[in-house]
Formats: sequence, structure tokens, C-alpha cells
Amino acid sequence: MTYEIDMQTKLWLRELEKKLGRKLEAECLRLGSIMPYVPENGVYYDMGARELSAWTNGFYAGMLWQMYHAAGKECCRKVAEGIEKRLDEAFEEFVKLDHDVGFLWLHTAVANWRLTGNETSRKRGLHAAGILAGRYNPAGHYIRAWNGERQGIAIVDCLMNLPLLYWAAEQTGSAAWKRIAVEHTETALKYILRPDGSCNHMVDFDPETGEYRGNPGGQGYESGSSWSRGQSWAIYGMALAYRYTKKQEYLNASKRSAHYFMANTALSGYVPLLDFRAPREPAYYDTTAGVCAACGLLELSEHVGELEKELYVQSALRCLKGIESFCCWEPRRDSILDGGSARYDRASDRQVPIIYGDYFLTEAILRLRGKAFLIW
Repeated sequence: MTYEIDMQTKLWLRELEKKLGRKLEAECLRLGSIMPYVPENGVYYDMGARELSAWTNGFYAGMLWQMYHAAGKECCRKVAEGIEKRLDEAFEEFVKLDHDVGFLWLHTAVANWRLTGNETSRKRGLHAAGILAGRYNPAGHYIRAWNGERQGIAIVDCLMNLPLLYWAAEQTGSAAWKRIAVEHTETALKYILRPDGSCNHMVDFDPETGEYRGNPGGQGYESGSSWSRGQSWAIYGMALAYRYTKKQEYLNASKRSAHYFMANTALSGYVPLLDFRAPREPAYYDTTAGVCAACGLLELSEHVGELEKELYVQSALRCLKGIESFCCWEPRRDSILDGGSARYDRASDRQVPIIYGDYFLTEAILRLRGKAFLIW
């Protein structure tokens, strides 16, 4: 996909790609097949050693596969393959896996299969899809989120995991797996996305009857607020749902969420607040929401008419330019994008570098350069 971009912006993006390539190659050679999350004093620790099934453990491999596709760097391929093999042990920890298996295996096994045709990787991806499908609750038509006692919770994040089911359905011809993805999306459309374009993070159902019970606050400020990363999941997740189903209501939902997101970020220099409906002070930001939304806006631009494309492409560029000052391109220091926030109520990972921010930054830059591949 090529985008209509002026020459000055093209040169800026080319320079960003060069910085990205140098940074990732240095990290690749220095870190090996670890699974980063948040650096401590500028140095990554291995989240895989602490919690192998943590939902963020596939994003670094996803970055490396994107760079391998863009530049053919063999070190990126080898390290990503090492991460994928390590995740085999997470299958053995079956009871710890949840709705985020898409984040884990789309970025590792499925990416590997798409780029190299590795049959073992394909099998891993299908195995993960089976686990995700097994979390489907037919009473409420949703995929259960976390484990433990919260059996009735569905969340907006799951929209980004559903491409694993669409891919697996294409691979196997299983209409059932595609149907599960569609039904969860329909439930999200009804209970998670709001008419004004904002969205809930979580909704609660009676797991026995499927009856709607409410929308707890989740990782935003409170129930009824507007957690910005949830908004970015809605933009991108609904655009991807349209890609795989061609249902117009999903495209419309992505647009609605995008317009709400763009209007709010325009008030803060295109650096998203952590929650768009939180007190003004203290002001917390989340750059990861900005880069995720940028990718979603670019995905959305590929499915609209020619006269609409510029709105979404230029908005994605504004998000990238807004967060550029948060980037550290020093090759000897781990992580790139600072200012990421996982949740409102926990200071330890609020306004810090987070690995998925680096992934979406990588995808956005390479996508705008015409060098990314669809990992979803």
C-alpha cells in the first residue's frame, strides 16, 4: 500500500526508518531472544523468565519480523525464531493463557509462517487459535477475557486478537472459528463501543445466561470514562474486522472511534491523554495509544474511498509527529518510545517505555514507508 505523502514527510520517514534499523539491529545483537516489557534503568529484563505467558511477550518478535521483512536482517529472523521456540513452554502452562494468545502467536509463529512458510510455525499458530476459540461463551456471544473468577468479562482488547481466528479459519476452512470472531465483534459493537465513538474497556455478563450486568472501569479512570488505548484498539480492531468480513457496520464503527480519538488528541498536541475523560490534573499521557491508533488509522485508510483517505493518513502522521520527541534512538540504550502507560491506577508502568509501544511505532513507520507486512 502506498500513501499520498509530501516529499518533506517522506524524507522524515526515511530518516526514522534508518534510526529504527540501527536501533533494532543493536538490540537484536545485544539482547538475544529475550522477551522485553519495561526497561529498568534503561536496560531490558527478560519478562519471559518472570512470566512466560505474559501478554506482551510476542511484541519484540513482531518488531523483528517487521524489520526482517523490510530489510532482510538475518539477526532479526534468528532472534524472533528463538522467542517463538521459547513460547512452546507457554503451551504447557495452558491454564495461564487467556484471550491474549493472539498477541503472543500472531507476532511469532504466524508471522514466521507468513514470511518463511515454516510448517511448524503454522501448527503453533493453529494450536493458539484453538485455545482462543475455546474461550468463547455461547450464552453471551463473547470471548472470555482473563482467568480466575472473572468468567463474565469481555474487553475491547480482544478485537486485536481476533485476527488469529480469521487466519486460522482461512487455513483450515473452519467456519466455526470465523463465526466466533464475528460474534465477539458483534457483542463489542453492541456493548463496548458507544454511539459517540468512545468505548468501554470492560463489560460484564452473567456467564451462565449471557445477561449484560454492567461495564466496570477497567484500566481507564473509571466506569464510563474513555481509556485512550482502548480507543485505539477499537479503531484498529474494527478496521481489521472489516478487512476479514467486509461488514460495513464494522468499518463505520472504526470511523466513529477514529473521529472521537482524533478530536480528543487534537487538544493535547496529538499525544493522547491516558484517559480522555479523566481529571485535567494530574495529566497522564499514553504514547502507546498514539502509535497504535496511527496503525489503525492507516488500516482504516485502506478501506475507504479515495476522497476520505487523506483524513486518516494525515491524522496518523500527526500522531507520529506528536510522539517523536518521546523517542530515544541511542543504540546502546534499550527501548525506543517513552511515555507509555499501561493503566491509570498503577504508577509503576505509567508514562514509561513499554514494548508494545515500540512495536506499533515500528509498524507505523514501516507501513508508511511501504515496507511493513500485515501481521494481524
